Amino acid sequence: MLASIIDNAGAFAYPLLFVLVGAESSGVPVPGETSLIAAALLASQGKLSIVPVLAIAAAGAIVGDNIGYLIGRSGGRWLLERPGRFERQRRVVLERGEALMDRHGPKAVFLGRWILGLRVWASWLAGASHMPWPRFVAWNAAGGISWACTVGLIIYFVGQAAKQALATAGFVGLGLFVVAAVIGFLFVRRRHGRAGTAPEGPAGPSRQPPNTPTP
Repeated sequence: MLASIIDNAGAFAYPLLFVLVGAESSGVPVPGETSLIAAALLASQGKLSIVPVLAIAAAGAIVGDNIGYLIGRSGGRWLLERPGRFERQRRVVLERGEALMDRHGPKAVFLGRWILGLRVWASWLAGASHMPWPRFVAWNAAGGISWACTVGLIIYFVGQAAKQALATAGFVGLGLFVVAAVIGFLFVRRRHGRAGTAPEGPAGPSRQPPNTPTP
């Protein structure tokens, strides 16, 4: 649905991508990351160019996050602490957010791009907790560029591979590609699970080789 909207936007496809990513990053509940995925998928089909898609998504993320930072710094604390509906829950969010920013501020700003809830709230919390703006800008720019490139390129190359499989082997090749991708994902996930719960060795006494009788 969103891919169709961006595709039909024509010359406004890139500005629409910028607006959606920037609006989500500033705190507006719109499909920002989904618009990047849709644009990257369209780029894999040759309808958009991947380089402008990545650059515009990164720029939208950085600009939107800075707007969210300014909102959080100027009035975010008041919005979360003001009396009224959900006051207790809002104060809990603020307290936990401040603790997170005090302990892991730069990491939260950088890694928050890949986490849905934190992607929307990290810039507000950074502003409300008065994180120094130069530090926020540096980590936010690094996170926005990395997020746009990783998400956009993964979708782009997956789309290219699926298109190539469909062109060379039809729907059978596409089905084999999807099955192989699922099996690879499950294999990696299973290996990570085993690595996290590696079994310990036997607790009992080690076996000694039997004594050979002396002649």
